Amino acid sequence: MFMHNKKLMYTVRVAEPNPGLATLMLEQFGGPQGELAAAMRYFTQGLADEDVGRRDLLMDIATEELSHLEVIGSIVAMLNRGAKGRLAEAAEEEADLYASMTSGGDSHTMSILYGGGTALVNSSGVPWTAAYIDSIGDPACDLRSNIAAEARAKIVYERLINVTDDPGVKDALRFLMTREVAHQKAFEKALYAIPANFPPGKLPADPAFADVYFDMSQGEGNTSGPWNSGELWDVVEDRESQAAVDGGDGHATVDLGRAEMKAVEAFAARTRSDPDADPVTGADLGAGPGAGRTTPLETPDA
Repeated sequence: MFMHNKKLMYTVRVAEPNPGLATLMLEQFGGPQGELAAAMRYFTQGLADEDVGRRDLLMDIATEELSHLEVIGSIVAMLNRGAKGRLAEAAEEEADLYASMTSGGDSHTMSILYGGGTALVNSSGVPWTAAYIDSIGDPACDLRSNIAAEARAKIVYERLINVTDDPGVKDALRFLMTREVAHQKAFEKALYAIPANFPPGKLPADPAFADVYFDMSQGEGNTSGPWNSGELWDVVEDRESQAAVDGGDGHATVDLGRAEMKAVEAFAARTRSDPDADPVTGADLGAGPGAGRTTPLETPDA
């Protein structure tokens, strides 16, 4: 059960309207790293989590994310408020009104389609989608995803802070950015409160391959570090040893019935290429010098 408190979690003080900046702020309202996506991600995880402590954590943070959605949405509304009134009441000449609407990005789209309101779209106008929610139902996996999601959201907030000189907007964004850090800490502590958290899931990794590092990108810049060297790793650099690592022949096979095999063989025979055939084709006729001509053509004397 939710109850709404009419006071924002953090006070929003916008110095002056700025529809272009409002459009950028929508990234954290209806974007993939935004507050609605975070709230839905943690809310749905919490509903299904069997651990009462983790469920409480997820519900707490999901609810806080909804309050963050209200803060960022209020910033958008305040940045659009002047333009909203001018558009609704036709308070300016057409040219001046158009200029104010197109002050940056797709702010004119937001004004015309949504009347300067807070739309569930990202800064490019792409509608919010539940496809942003990447939960998979395993707590060790989802908590890692949550940590990454909070990290991405922090970076978006940093970028938004960098594109405005409005002190009130910066202040509110800095609060939201900081709470992403706090959530990362909480999720990381919850992850490591699960004794068997790596690898996620129940099935163990195959020990024949779990500690092997295949050095498949070789050449200038080849680097060693704790991610591919040391006692945790068996490094395989030889290209021949990187193929058919299971000890088989490295080919794909399937057992077919007699009728299936006959049909496959007939299809292969019907579509087999003749490596000796090289007729003149449209590619030859249309290609000029250096454009990939494959068959010499006889040309009339000039």
